[in-house]
Amino acid sequence: MLKRYGEPVHGSHLQLLVLIGLVASGVPWVSGITAYTSSELEAVNGTSTRLKCTFQTSEPVSSSSVTVSWTFRPQDQGQEESVLYYREKAYPVDSGRFHKQVEWAGDIMRKDASITLRDVKFSYNGTFTCRVTNPPDVHGRAGELRLRVVTSASVSEIAILAAAIGGGILLMLIILIAVVAIKHYQRKHEDIEDHCASEKGSTMCQPEEDTHLHVMEEKAHFERPESRASPPSMKDEGEKLCDNSVVVLE
Repeated sequence: MLKRYGEPVHGSHLQLLVLIGLVASGVPWVSGITAYTSSELEAVNGTSTRLKCTFQTSEPVSSSSVTVSWTFRPQDQGQEESVLYYREKAYPVDSGRFHKQVEWAGDIMRKDASITLRDVKFSYNGTFTCRVTNPPDVHGRAGELRLRVVTSASVSEIAILAAAIGGGILLMLIILIAVVAIKHYQRKHEDIEDHCASEKGSTMCQPEEDTHLHVMEEKAHFERPESRASPPSMKDEGEKLCDNSVVVLE
């Protein structure tokens, strides 16, 4: 409701006016630091898995200003326990179920606060929480990830893995066949060139000359009268061969 001129302004109205003034002047509005994780993750018992956590903050990031805290709450809604604390370096817990089972896998300058769990156990079923602060940006939303530990990988994961392996093998085979074919062609071409260099009169190296000679021989044979009158004898064949040779030389 609008106030008449001269009436006192209450505190709530004053805050609203200040906020409007800040927005109008272009001063950035701080919404708080936010951590992001996937909502659920499936891990095979006895393997290692990465719990990914990234964050957004309105303040400049440095390795000394950001702190990260990972906690865990069991599936049976038991008491929350610490998993890892980070400030300039990682401080894993020195006791409990995660002792020597957690490694820092993040990069603060890239706004990555991820960790790796080694030798995942069924007791890790529950919710992992990633909280990040970057003073004065300390209030915001934490990331929560529900881990489900299973005996073996799901059918979809196995199918994807098999397809990836099969595709890689097929690609390698195609490349190998192409390389062998190219080398075989190059070797065959080199052998032909070597043979032509050593036998300059070879019909394989001079196919056009060989064809020309053959046509001339056939033409000389049919132009002779005796070839049309009667079938040639063995003697005539010999004479024709000689005659053909003479024609060729001419």
